[in-house]
Amino acid sequence: MKNRLLIALFATVIFASCKKEEPRDYKASFTTASVDTLLQDEISIRALAIDGDKAWYAGSNGKYGWVSLNGGKDFSGVIARDTLFPEFRSLAQTKDGVFILNVGTPALLYKISKDGKRNDLVYTESGEKVFYDCLKFYNDKEGIAMGDAMDGALSVLTTKDGGATWVKQPAQNMPKAAEGENAFAASNTNIVIKGDKVWIASGGKKSRIYYSEDKGRKWEVFDTPIVQGKEMTGIFGADFYDDQIGFAVGGDYEHPDQNFGNKILTEDGGETWKLVGEKTGFGYASGVQFVPGSNGNELVTVGQTGVWYSFDRGATWKKILDDKNLNTLVFKDAKTFIAAGQKEIIRVTLK
Repeated sequence: MKNRLLIALFATVIFASCKKEEPRDYKASFTTASVDTLLQDEISIRALAIDGDKAWYAGSNGKYGWVSLNGGKDFSGVIARDTLFPEFRSLAQTKDGVFILNVGTPALLYKISKDGKRNDLVYTESGEKVFYDCLKFYNDKEGIAMGDAMDGALSVLTTKDGGATWVKQPAQNMPKAAEGENAFAASNTNIVIKGDKVWIASGGKKSRIYYSEDKGRKWEVFDTPIVQGKEMTGIFGADFYDDQIGFAVGGDYEHPDQNFGNKILTEDGGETWKLVGEKTGFGYASGVQFVPGSNGNELVTVGQTGVWYSFDRGATWKKILDDKNLNTLVFKDAKTFIAAGQKEIIRVTLK
């Protein structure tokens, strides 16, 4: 009797494992994309945030500000420290302020009032290896910034008081970084947050995903199959649709037309990743975002080969804009995204 039960159970397991996965009903949610220009300036922008009817930006030459999304007034400001005009590449917001962070040394993290009239330096750090790449908030009180490796681990700053004060976490609190593992300040998307969960994407000679389910108290690290091994390879941008479905892009910055080894998908919260869209679509890309309300199926990327769209989780791609100057994008809603890069901010409407 026992043998029969075991045989029946074994047969059931075999049958279940051989069942084909149900095909997904992939469908494009739009057919055309129209563009209007919101800003033209001598600026390089790699960080955006939507704040109601405004799109905040931070960029090169100490410049920051917002563009109106409803025909209202724009605002622009400049921060200079002594003779230094910082290169701002990270931006995040709470209900009380907007925070911008530069790359290089000294690191300068400013809180900007929502009316743009006040800016306060809330954190600074100097050192040969200081280089911060991304800044995000979990909520209106707790935030996190990440940067290149120092003392054998990626640099991490945290705040618990709404950004008034920031604390650098001891290197021993983070997993050990591999040789040549750092990150790229390409699109302010090295950090992705969903609830208490946070993912950090590294790049360079080693490109991995750091994951914490408790706001950075404990970390796990997962390998990825994206191209890596050189200083300018790996993940440049990432996004999660929910706490399971995620996508990351990048590639080889020095070979921007190389369209393989540059797109990876996870469907188990970042623990395992697979290459998708091999030798199709774009080459190097700096930013990617899921289309809201798309069940994690639709994606838009920006980079040096244009703006591309996928409706089947990255398996196939279609170019929707030929603009090769864009570094980052953020969705306002399911039919509108704002993108920025070299000398411009644009609004793209999907129909």
